[in-house]
Parts: sequence; C-alpha cells; structure tokens
Amino acid sequence: MHDGDLIELDITGIAHGGVFVGRHEGRVVFVPDTLPGERVRARLTDTRKKAFWRADAIEVLDAAPQRRPHVWRSAAIDVDPAERVGGAEFGHIDPSHQRALKERVIREAVERVGRLELPVDVRPAGDAEHPESADGARWRTRVSLHVDDAGRVGAYAARTHHVVETPDLPLATEAVESAAREARAGARPGRIDLVQPADGRVRVLPRPDGDRARQAPEVVEERVGDRVFRVDAGGFWQVHRLAAHTLSALVSAELSASVGELDPEATHLDLYGGVGLFAATLAEMGGAGTRVVSVESDPRATEHAGENLAEWVGARAETARVDRFVARLAADASARERERLARGVVLLDPPRAGAGRDAVDGIAALRPSAVVYVACDPVALARDLATFADHGYRADRGIRGVDLFPNSHHVEAVAVLRR
Repeated sequence: MHDGDLIELDITGIAHGGVFVGRHEGRVVFVPDTLPGERVRARLTDTRKKAFWRADAIEVLDAAPQRRPHVWRSAAIDVDPAERVGGAEFGHIDPSHQRALKERVIREAVERVGRLELPVDVRPAGDAEHPESADGARWRTRVSLHVDDAGRVGAYAARTHHVVETPDLPLATEAVESAAREARAGARPGRIDLVQPADGRVRVLPRPDGDRARQAPEVVEERVGDRVFRVDAGGFWQVHRLAAHTLSALVSAELSASVGELDPEATHLDLYGGVGLFAATLAEMGGAGTRVVSVESDPRATEHAGENLAEWVGARAETARVDRFVARLAADASARERERLARGVVLLDPPRAGAGRDAVDGIAALRPSAVVYVACDPVALARDLATFADHGYRADRGIRGVDLFPNSHHVEAVAVLRR
C-alpha cells in the first residue's frame, strides 16, 4: 500500500503523544483523532517504515460511547486533516475517559520503559473551592499564536507548521480569546504570545521573526493562595489557571503522607526551580527557618526566585545547570552539609526531556530522605524512575497524575520516592 490509500482500522490502544493504535493486516498503524473501541476509515500518510505506518482518521464508522462533539470545532473529525488545529488531541473524548486514557499511558510507560509496576491515578485540576470546568475548556492563561508570511494568524495544524486561522480559542480563557482577536490586525510574521497573569489583564507580546531588539521584560504577579510570585510576563509559569495551586497542594499532601513534617534543620533542594514555586511549598511545610535551595539555569528566573523566597532566612536561589550543581555538591559538601542533605527532601520538576541519568545519579549520591518528582512527560518520568530504582529509591505510594491540560494528551504527574 502507499501514502494516500484509504483503509479501515479497529482502534485497540493508545500511544504516548496523543495518537491511537490500530492494525492493518498485522501492521501497527498510528492514527490520531479516534479512541480505543472505534472502527474508522483512515488515509495513510507515511508508509516508509516496515514496523509501523501513520494515517489520518477521515471518518468514524463505529463510534465509541465515550466520543462527544469536539470541544474545538476547528479540530473536529469532519475537518480536512491538513486544516485541523493541533493542541486539542483529546477534545473529542469525554473528560473522565480522557483521564482514564492518561492513566493508561502513564502506567504502560512505567511498565514498559521503567520496568516498574506502580499504582497510577489521574484526577482533575482544582478542588471544591477551585473547580475545573465541566468540559475542560477555558483554562489556558497563556497562548501562542503563529503568523505566516501571508499574514494568517492562528494555531498550527496538528504536527505541522501550517498556520490555520481559527475563529475561536475554546481552551483559552475568555479574556485571552478576546485579546487574540484584536492582536491579529497588522501582525508581522512570527509569533504572538498572550499572557493573562493574576491581575486579569492580558499582555500581548509580539515575537516577529528576525526582531533582535530586546526590551526590558514586564514583571507580572501570579498568586497561589495568599502568596505572590513575581515572574517575567514572557517567562515560564504554568498555563492552567489552577495549575500552581493544584500542584503545590498535591506536592504538600503527598510529602506529608510519605514523610510527615519536614525537618527545618535539614537542607532541601528545589531543582529546575523556576521562580521558586515549589521551594516556597517546601519552605511553608518546614517553617520560617527552613533551609531550601532553588536551582535554575535561567538567570532571570533565579533573580525572581530570590525575591519570591526572601521571607525565609534559610532560602536561597542559585543559577546553575542541575546536573552540574548536584555533582559539585556531592563532591564538595562538608560532612555536616552532607548530613543535612541526607535528612532533606529533593524536589525536581524537569523539562519534558526529563532529568537524565547524570542528574539522577547526582541526586542519589546526596542520599536525600525523599525525592519528589514532578513530571510533564510519562516516558521521561518512567526512564528516570528506573534510574532512581537502580539507586534504591522507589515510589511505593504510586504516581498521582493531574489533568492540567484537558482536551490534550498532556498530563502532569507527581511521585514521592523513598529509599
């Protein structure tokens, strides 16, 4: 068979990355926009490999009971695949079943890549006081739109750099969606970032191609409960309106259940610390004198972390690569400092690629009493958990997932590891 041929597929599984799995005459075919239990008609798009093919779903022949009308009309199954926007790969699936599928992806990654068997659950963002929307929409406080050479402004089509002009942005807050409409006029090729911090006012940040002019970044404030965090408007902060609150509460609850009270005389580390969100979580758990070090490679984020952690006399922020920082600490720490580190907690929130063996080896060499891993990629999490397991650290309480990206395939997860 060749690219462009139509085939019918029974969808039986899900793969990491928001695609689903069918088989054609024994060959695996990866296809998006469907879900297990369905029969679909699909058009082959990549038949180069012997091990698997790729295809686009064209029509649903037998729908699964968990299918619903797509939350984003521009990504629906009846839209030409070349014009379907990306970023809402699960928007056609009932929200509770989305979470069940994400549990499955995490569990299978941990079993296959990490060679571990751990309980996994995925819960919605928020809580009774801060509820998630029923349809998983209106949660994004940060959105990037793209502008092509013809002046079209919109989202990329799935798995391409083709710009699709979208009349709506249902995953974004209403304020961000409204600001996006106004930002389209006269936009130059490149990117437009829209950011809505805690004050509710949307900042529009044009990023035209080839523009090397640097302006002093605007500093905005984000809030987690009563606590204020300063961050550059274009800097990193979780995109879900409830993410920082949800993750802070989950880390605190899981640590309390596993470790109990934090030792304020120990040395605790917040690695890949950003502007200090989790360092503040650890410091609040330990009390006013808690020793906590936030480590981040971005100097601007480190600067803000120092400001955000100023009330704790034992807190500091350092600019460094995590793997180099922990290796240096393991090599140079005094006996007294090593003893404090061994009584402490290491929290790491690495980027999508994960921490990697060098960083994990360095953390394990410090022999902390507990490691808290906050993950945004199931496969990277599984790989790093396997390395931690080689050092004797296991996540016996399992993995707690949070659906911070409803209607997409992305999921956040937290695991507490003990020796």
